[in-house]
Amino acid sequence: QVQLVESGGGLVQPGGSLRLSCAASRRTISDYSMGWYRQAPGKSREAVARSSRSGGSTYYGDSVKGRFTISRDNAKNTVYLQMNSLKPEDTAVYYCNAVRGGNDYWGQGTQVTVSS
Repeated sequence: QVQLVESGGGLVQPGGSLRLSCAASRRTISDYSMGWYRQAPGKSREAVARSSRSGGSTYYGDSVKGRFTISRDNAKNTVYLQMNSLKPEDTAVYYCNAVRGGNDYWGQGTQVTVSS
């Protein structure tokens, strides 16, 4: 089992940047594929980025490719999402996700609002 806590969300103007963090407890994240998802009001949950256990392989959703970067520090049991060139369409609650052996774990989410 792994517990996940997101932080770093907030209000930024279009074109700004934020870095989200996801801290895991009670289990090293080196055992897990880690990812970020987001959900805006009235919208389905959308995959944003994923990182393999080693960090050697990554996936990005088309809408964020080239702007967002996922990284992980397994020694600190933390995964990050660096978000640059933010757009109003990026406004959503962002969730951290961990997967191992077919089991799925989720954090509570952190709000990101992009508005001028």
